This record gives sequence, structure tokens and C-alpha cells, in this order.
Amino acid sequence: KKKERKKKKLLLFIMSSRYDRAITVFSPDGHLFQVEYAMEAVRKGTTAVGVRGKDIIVLGVEKKSTAKLQDPRTVKKIYKLDSHLCVAFAGLTADARVLVDKARVECQSYRLTVEDAAPVEYVARYIAGVQQKYTQSGGVRPFGISTLLIGFDIDGTSRLYQTDPSGTFSAWKANATGRNDKTVREYLEKNYSDNMSSDECIRLTLKALMEVVESKSKTIELAVLERNKELRYLTDAEVDELLAAIEAERAQETNTATTLG
Repeated sequence: KKKERKKKKLLLFIMSSRYDRAITVFSPDGHLFQVEYAMEAVRKGTTAVGVRGKDIIVLGVEKKSTAKLQDPRTVKKIYKLDSHLCVAFAGLTADARVLVDKARVECQSYRLTVEDAAPVEYVARYIAGVQQKYTQSGGVRPFGISTLLIGFDIDGTSRLYQTDPSGTFSAWKANATGRNDKTVREYLEKNYSDNMSSDECIRLTLKALMEVVESKSKTIELAVLERNKELRYLTDAEVDELLAAIEAERAQETNTATTLG
């Protein structure tokens, strides 16, 4: 019986290995292995968090430590697509750069054709369409990134969308992608509310990142997009100040709980 089981496992392995080399071929159980491998690349990428408020949208990302002689400005995880749109990602940075360039061209093409800013859903649909196209063609591979796209529509409505390597996209109030995304998403589900102020949105983004990232400005990058305003990156000093305030709050809560106990 043990020998038969080993033979079956070996056969299954051989069968699956035939299907994970070709991107356009489904396995017998309905999987596209290359797409699933791309999603695994996303899960191993640095964490990205998006939180949508009424008049503000916040993106927070985990920053990798840079070399001593490296210019940190050249290592970005949050990109501006248009005056009202920006995107954060988890996964392969080189893939993100290509996808960002395509999205920027599409945004400007829309402005030239329609003479207005592109709706956030339109850009999300375009990015997801490009990602899907690379799961259905021979000689290419899927984009190994998941994106969080934020922006404001013409009527002033805030939007947050996520796309993934399979080419699907969906709208969210708050979401996370990348390493430990489930832990961060659970925290957001517990603490998000519809009537949060701008400061509360920023603090929630930071707190969510602090669940999985070390509490330092060197490891956290925050960008804020407010209605009718340009995208603003928070400085290291601003991030450190917010982190210190959150840590002080947590210490006070711990002391209060100990006293009551």
C-alpha cells in the first residue's frame, strides 16, 4: 500500500510539472500554475495598506532597508499616475515599473481624448486588463504584483481598488496586500469605521502596518491624497512623531488595564 501511495504521489507530481511550464494550459483540476506562482510572489512582497476616508485616502507601505551609500529616493513603492491617482504595490518592483508606465500613458491618453481626468474605476479596469492579458498569451509571464489604486472621481468620491496577477479587480474601503496581508486585513476589519476623520485614517494605516512591520520611519512610507490636493508623502519626522504618539497611547492603555486588573 505504501508503495502504491508513493507511486500515486510521484505520478501527480509529474502530471502537475507538465502544466506549470505553459502559462496558457490549464491543469486537469482547473489551475493555471504560473498565475498561482505570481500570486505567491505577491505574498512574499513587502506589505502595502490602503485606507479610504470621505475626503482623504491613505497609502502605507513597508520599506526595505537601503544600503548606506544608496539614495533612498530611488527606492519607491508608491507611484503617482495622475494628479488625482496614485498606486502602491506588493511584489516584483521591475514588473510594477512597467505596469505603472503603461497606466500613466493610458491616463494621459484619456485626458487627450476625453479632455477630462480618467475615472478611478477606468484605470483599475485598464491595469487589471493588462495583467489578465499576460495570463492568456504565449511567450509571456504574469505580472508578479498586486496593486492598490487610490484616487478621487470628478464628483469628489474617494475610491480604493485592488488588482491581482490574475487580472481581477475589486473596490474596497480598506485593504492590504503583500506579506502577512491576512493579519493586516483582520486588523482593518476590526478597527475601520465609515465616519473616520483624516487623522484617524492616517493613524489606522500606521497601526495596521505596525501589526507586521517594525515601528520606525525607516521601515514605513506613508502617502496621503486629499480631495482637490496633490499627493503628499509624509516625511520621516512626521512618521516618527505619529509612531511615538501611537506607542504612547498603547503604553497608557496597558498601564490603565494593569491598574484596573
